[in-house]
Amino acid sequence: MIALITSALSAEAYRLRSKVDAADVILGDYNDVPAFMLTPGKFIKLPNPQSFSYTHEMLALCLDNAIDTVYVLDSKEAELLMESKQLFTEYNIDIQLPGNEI
Repeated sequence: MIALITSALSAEAYRLRSKVDAADVILGDYNDVPAFMLTPGKFIKLPNPQSFSYTHEMLALCLDNAIDTVYVLDSKEAELLMESKQLFTEYNIDIQLPGNEI
């Protein structure tokens, strides 16, 4: 199981990371991330939710990285991903919102 936690620059993401029961946890953020933090397999740059193709970019990112659960901490990302939850479900990717993480 590989989990992705969004809003990786927030303290909430790090608290959640310690609670998530997954073999691998990847942190990701669409905000400007210092280059030294972008470690393959541990921290990734996410597409910006302002992008017209955000949902499809996120789906491709999840499939490319074998991510099966996405913990969404940003409200704009959550809104967009929940609108496409069925699409993610068809690819066996679970979308989790704050409070539903465990």
